[in-house]
Amino acid sequence: MTVPGEKIALFIDGANLYATAKSLGFDIDYKKLLGEFHSRGYLLRAFYYTAVIEDQEYSSIRPLIDWLDYNGYSVVTKATKEFVDQTGRRKVKGNMDIELAVDAMEIAGTIDHMVLFSGDGDFRSLVEAVQRKGVRVTVISTVTTQPPMVADELRRQADVFTDIITLRNKIGRDPGERPLRGPREGGDPGQHPAFLQRPPVPQRAGAAVEDDDEYDD
Repeated sequence: MTVPGEKIALFIDGANLYATAKSLGFDIDYKKLLGEFHSRGYLLRAFYYTAVIEDQEYSSIRPLIDWLDYNGYSVVTKATKEFVDQTGRRKVKGNMDIELAVDAMEIAGTIDHMVLFSGDGDFRSLVEAVQRKGVRVTVISTVTTQPPMVADELRRQADVFTDIITLRNKIGRDPGERPLRGPREGGDPGQHPAFLQRPPVPQRAGAAVEDDDEYDD
């Protein structure tokens, strides 16, 4: 998947990766994930994108964000937006696609290999644009769920598709490990905020993943 010595950048769609791992029954160990790609080449940057609910007195995602920020990740966040849909249900929306795309285009001239942790079909055009700049793109998601969590058009556009199930032993959190502690305590971040802890919505074959940044009240 990687070439020794190449410059690598990771782009992690936090909500999508969380849902994908959960659909396969494991949690991501972000310390292991970073170490795995450090061993594969020169890891220039590891971006992690997530939305946060800022008006809460305590945000359950804050420990994870703090840990990532202290331990080698470039964390990109923005506040969620609340709205009421046509049925009168309150929903929370926090889409990070634009932020990820802008960062990817800005860094494309300085890397050899982009690794995208997402199955969202909306990223197909971004992958194509980055490839035109001479960058190889690996997409990491899964086709082992029924239906697959990765959009068929995104998988086909990638130079390499890696099913995350094949990385489970390398980047998965051991079931017996202690839960996330503070950012300076070296805790293993396997937690996600309550508003992300919902059943994953797999996609039908050949269709884009449903917007995984929109949540019901």
